[in-house]
Amino acid sequence: MNKIVLAVGAHPDDMEFGASGTIAKWVEEGATAYYLICTDGSRGSSDPKMTHKRLSEIRKKEQQEACRVLGIKKVFFLNHPDTQLVADLTFKEEIVRFIRRLRPNIMITMDPTFYFTTDLIGWDTGFVNHTDHRAAALATMDACFPLARDRLTFQEHEKEGLKPHRVEELLLTSVEKKDFLVDITKTFSKKIKALSLHKSQFEDFEEIKKRVTKRAMYWGKFKNYKFAENFIRIKLP
Repeated sequence: MNKIVLAVGAHPDDMEFGASGTIAKWVEEGATAYYLICTDGSRGSSDPKMTHKRLSEIRKKEQQEACRVLGIKKVFFLNHPDTQLVADLTFKEEIVRFIRRLRPNIMITMDPTFYFTTDLIGWDTGFVNHTDHRAAALATMDACFPLARDRLTFQEHEKEGLKPHRVEELLLTSVEKKDFLVDITKTFSKKIKALSLHKSQFEDFEEIKKRVTKRAMYWGKFKNYKFAENFIRIKLP
């Protein structure tokens, strides 16, 4: 109840895959949730007639529609070029600004230490983690601690009324390391509905649905849940 959650994804649909069942559950329980999407999503299409500008506009609309399903209060876009994210100080400052503005108790992003796997649960294939995922995750982790907390970091924010803020918990979506499992049985249908709205990304959504379901059932079995999402949970000082 009354918690503020900020989820940071590199692209539209990232948080739908990794955390949307949990976020929807917490919203139903009284949390206020926000999304921060770091890139314009302008590269993810095999359509020979697609342009960067058009795809970016489509994906932004898809993300906004998905957020309405999940109960997200507002989604923000940083609009960095897709595939070009770098976890430099300029990017970290942008995230710190949102942390100090929204003052979340809990932040969610991806795992910056996850580079690849030879066996992706639910997909039964290998997987190389997108470079933007790693950059967004690392920048978010650093923004949470110590950058947003320390008054003398980005001190110019004070002139804008943005005070230092301590994030209480950081959750990293995890495809391999079992640590913190959340029962999403009651909100799994919202997760699937939100994912389905990213139509530009799926040629065969039924196959995606099958794989996402298989992964949620895999994590759920560890706690006797029907469906679960898995995170690495870090309590911050």
